[in-house]
Amino acid sequence: MGVCVRLRGRASVVLSVATLTALTGCSGFLVPAGEGEEPDPAPSASAPHSGIVRAETLPATPAPGADAPAQPGPTSAPPGKCPASGAVVTMGEVLAVMMSRAVVLTLTNCGSKPYRVDGYPSVQALGEDGERLPVKVNPAGSQFGRDQGPEAIALKPGATVRSMLAWVSTQEGGELVMADALELAAAPDAGARVYPLEGHDLRYMDELNITAWRAELPE
Repeated sequence: MGVCVRLRGRASVVLSVATLTALTGCSGFLVPAGEGEEPDPAPSASAPHSGIVRAETLPATPAPGADAPAQPGPTSAPPGKCPASGAVVTMGEVLAVMMSRAVVLTLTNCGSKPYRVDGYPSVQALGEDGERLPVKVNPAGSQFGRDQGPEAIALKPGATVRSMLAWVSTQEGGELVMADALELAAAPDAGARVYPLEGHDLRYMDELNITAWRAELPE
């Protein structure tokens, strides 16, 4: 049976063929990249490091409105203090369907003024020392639903929009990156929060697909 090994300096994982087919190994749960979506999506922008707060000590909250069965996973609720951007992004529990994995991202207007949303969440994989890893993030759908594209929405204080973040694989495969956390933000310039991934198979990544912020989850 193959084994997963972290390569120092690259934070990547080399997998054998046997490991790629095992759910309890590294990448057996991954689904084809861009499944159910238009081809050739462009990578999404990553969030800046300024304004990052760690979320591992925050209380858990389930992913709202998700039909898929949930597994324990990295979750958090909005902190008591609203960031200067007026928007906070939280990550729900891990969803598992047909050997696939995804999480629901929720953007909440925690400020006192309307917050304009028109685009995609900013997602960046991080290594054990906080370094940014070369994990491609595609604005696209997955087995969990099609990406309907950006829509301009003015969120009133307390209102929310959601997005589906799915783990996918490419046809090439062969090598996965092992991430220790995800850095999430409402947009590239909106400040970010860090969500640890220790203890979950979500750490092993090929590519990620993300749907645009919408009032309703994709179908």
